[in-house]
Amino acid sequence: MAKYTEADCRLCRREGAKLFLKGERCLTKKCAMERRPVNPGVHPVSRKKPSEYQTQLREKQKVKRAYGLLEKQFRGYYEEAERMKGITGENMLSLLERRLDNVVYRLGLGSSRAQCRQLVNHGHFCVNGKAVNIPSFEVKVGDVISVKENKQKKGSFASVRESKVVVPKWLEFDSANLTGKVKNLPTREDIDLNIEEHLIVELYSK
Repeated sequence: MAKYTEADCRLCRREGAKLFLKGERCLTKKCAMERRPVNPGVHPVSRKKPSEYQTQLREKQKVKRAYGLLEKQFRGYYEEAERMKGITGENMLSLLERRLDNVVYRLGLGSSRAQCRQLVNHGHFCVNGKAVNIPSFEVKVGDVISVKENKQKKGSFASVRESKVVVPKWLEFDSANLTGKVKNLPTREDIDLNIEEHLIVELYSK
């Protein structure tokens, strides 16, 4: 499967926004958006006014890269959201939020979505008591996500017990047992990324 292997910070600079791809580093002065908030490349500054298409494309790329998806995967979420009742853009963001790797990230069990995706791939988590190693697994209301007992003593998980984790209101987290539960489906208000999803819908609707 294709995979992006270049510097993650280039993606933030290209989209002109913090995508929090490097975890805690993004909150420090070492963040590339703090040190050099211009487009990567030989000619970082463009004087041209972006076209309508370019604006829509950049918004799509920003969301796709924030969640760590390839184009085919992202388009699949859009098409599924379009078939659902309600507002297509909000449906799409809700589906993205319900990915297992994102839920693990929202529970504070990893510093970035990329790290959480790797942890899921390596079989560190269970959903409703059953081992799941598919990052795109879609959680539902009532699902319980837990760290496997034989993995809980690992350093990264041990530190979670000692820290105060702030989770979105659609989730609840038991730091003592390293378990989380999906209370409700995520709504638009629960998504903290600066996203204009209507631009993505306009782009794919052409």
